[in-house]
Amino acid sequence: MSQHAAATGAIGPTVGHWIDGRSTQVEQGRHGRVFDPASGEVTASVHLADPTVVDRAVGSARRAAQEWRAATLTRRTQVMFAFRELLVRRRDELADIIVSEHGKVHADALGEVQRGLEVVEFACGLPDLLKGGFSENVSGGVDSYSLRQPLGVVAGITPFNFPAMVPLWMFPVAIACGNTFVLKPSERDPSAASRLAELFSEAGLPDGVLNVVNGDAEAVDALLTHPDVAAISFVGSTPIARHVFTTGTAHDKRVQALGGAKNHMVVLPDADVAEAADAAVSAGFGSAGERCMAIATVVAVGDVGDRLVPAIAERMAKLRVGPGRLPDSEMGPLITEAHRDRVAGYVDAGVAEGAEVVVDGREVVPDGAPAGGFWFGPTLLDHVSPGMSVYTDEIFGPVLGVVRVPSYPEAVELVNANPYGNGTAIFTADGGAARRFQHEIEVGMVGVNVPIPVPVAYYSFGGWKSSLFGDTHVYGREGVHFYTRGKVVTSRWPDPARRSQVDLGFPTSR
Repeated sequence: MSQHAAATGAIGPTVGHWIDGRSTQVEQGRHGRVFDPASGEVTASVHLADPTVVDRAVGSARRAAQEWRAATLTRRTQVMFAFRELLVRRRDELADIIVSEHGKVHADALGEVQRGLEVVEFACGLPDLLKGGFSENVSGGVDSYSLRQPLGVVAGITPFNFPAMVPLWMFPVAIACGNTFVLKPSERDPSAASRLAELFSEAGLPDGVLNVVNGDAEAVDALLTHPDVAAISFVGSTPIARHVFTTGTAHDKRVQALGGAKNHMVVLPDADVAEAADAAVSAGFGSAGERCMAIATVVAVGDVGDRLVPAIAERMAKLRVGPGRLPDSEMGPLITEAHRDRVAGYVDAGVAEGAEVVVDGREVVPDGAPAGGFWFGPTLLDHVSPGMSVYTDEIFGPVLGVVRVPSYPEAVELVNANPYGNGTAIFTADGGAARRFQHEIEVGMVGVNVPIPVPVAYYSFGGWKSSLFGDTHVYGREGVHFYTRGKVVTSRWPDPARRSQVDLGFPTSR
């Protein structure tokens, strides 16, 4: 059961499911609570789907699959362009929904919608990306060509920290490729996903092509084991990503499961300290650190830490923490009370293990903020060592740790020894050092003087090691390949002037 689930009954307005082109309410069964993180108040309830509800959504997608697969590329593209235009017009509305349920500030929510919109724009060009190859006369009178065809019903399971962007990483590409889709968003902030489904329907998407089921682990497992779901995309923590991958593949599904992260930012002695400090604060505390691409650890090489730590602390002192709907707020609250307490526990443990608290956010409550909000201020710990839990674990909050190492090789060794391999960055004025770093580092996404190296929509997002289970990253060309399968056709049309004959030999080119 979800930590916010009630055994019976709903609390306040209920967020239902989107099945077969319409909003669907279910009165019976379990419900979860949706909070405003800035006040701690319950603003709505969400129905938590059981396997029967999941089966209804999958059944709707299955019934729509054949007709949507047969839709022309022109038709699919027209719907995608219309969806894109609606997203542009409604992005402020979507950002408001994200602020109200996730808590991030409005500017950050707008940025999330924009990055998702870029994937929709990429999906508008799918007719070109779906083109196969053709080779004429590979043998006498024989031609060969390749096709990419949709899988059928596919599903996505997305996290709370990007309730609009991560779903938009998945279903536009899958649907443009000719699949139908079942989305299971986080039950903590479900309304953005439902609104996206409404907008796609308004754009002309046929009923059943996109379905949204809200739920917790019970709904996840129902999707992972459903015989009509061909593929699963997932973004979340590493333990759940491992479960999604092992369970999904055991049930013969194609799976891409993106897990957690512990991202390092290596700062060399020749780096511009002001630029590096700006980047560390921006990448460490944006969205209250609830990003899988957030910088969690600054690796200060040589003596640069003596200049860098005070510069970071100076910038942190100027950050404005407050409710996301206020225009001057730069960082909002954490998603739940339990998560705030978990983040505070990591800071307590770090202090007990010997880390030095430079900036302490454990007791921060913004002036004028509603009582009961899930507040936690930006926190900076210096002299963190690799054995501390504040270093080894993914905290997923506004806690930045500084590890000091004597040289570049020790910095690379530290990053490569980490079990995660999602994102990393190096700050330096030395092009040779940067080039060596991007070659040697064992991480999937690398920034050079860029702290959050999230790839643009026409590349693909994904890490290495325990940050990815499966071989394929999301969106971009790898996303197209994940949601399609290849087929090669070898054909010969008889030459009317040529007589046929039996040949039992293995076919070879002649």
